[in-house]
Amino acid sequence: MTSEFDQDTAVEPLGAGAYRAQITPRWNIGDKPNGGYLLAVALRAAAVELPMPHPFTATAHYLRVADPGSAHLDVEVVKTGRTHATAQVRLHQGDAEVLRVLTTFGDLAGLDGPSQVTAQPPPLPPIEQCVPAAARMPDGSHVAIVERFDVAFDPASVGWFLGKPSGAGRMSAWMRLADGRQPDPLALTLMVDALPPPVFDLGAAGWVPTIELTAHVRAVPAPGWLRVTAATRFLQGGYLEEDAEIWDATGTLVAQSRQLARLTGWRGSQH
Repeated sequence: MTSEFDQDTAVEPLGAGAYRAQITPRWNIGDKPNGGYLLAVALRAAAVELPMPHPFTATAHYLRVADPGSAHLDVEVVKTGRTHATAQVRLHQGDAEVLRVLTTFGDLAGLDGPSQVTAQPPPLPPIEQCVPAAARMPDGSHVAIVERFDVAFDPASVGWFLGKPSGAGRMSAWMRLADGRQPDPLALTLMVDALPPPVFDLGAAGWVPTIELTAHVRAVPAPGWLRVTAATRFLQGGYLEEDAEIWDATGTLVAQSRQLARLTGWRGSQH
């Protein structure tokens, strides 16, 4: 059976680089679609047009707030070469452009260059010692996207949920798709944006819409649980950066991202 992720990122070709997609509420935060989910839909359309199999990098600018419902995508192939191919994707709802993405694809399975990694996966406790995610937030709001994943949080990351944020500005968890679908490069572009905003761990609460998100996919992930971590260090003037990493079951870094987001509806102690 096709997974929820594959169903909900499917695109229908309309001809000449045009596609239709149905943005579903299953990946909502409150009543709005998650930004990583919208990015994955856009990359699904790009994948049809480009001759390379995997997204290497994608930069998304969120121009308006999206809603569940029909969306139209236009894909423009910018350049194709021997090892990389680049496209621009515009996602519209009605007469408004909601999202614009510039992406480069390649073949992650064919990488043969030098490797030297000095970082380590986040030191998470065993899954059975971690804290399951809750789809209902402390303010009573429902986060449908949480139900699409099995998530087990590092106990050090859940103080904010209990009104006792650690102040570290970090979220770390074990994660996998709840329907058993194994991770792949396209799913990683959603999962870099799937944890609660780490600014919550600074004592903030509110809506944290993404303005710009850049994702780098570094390797094809092995089957199994992923270690996902996201952190922020700078909340200035209501804007914050968020850096995320995903490591697979073999301890290989498979994705990274950085986004700029805005904290609105601030509730908390400002420092």
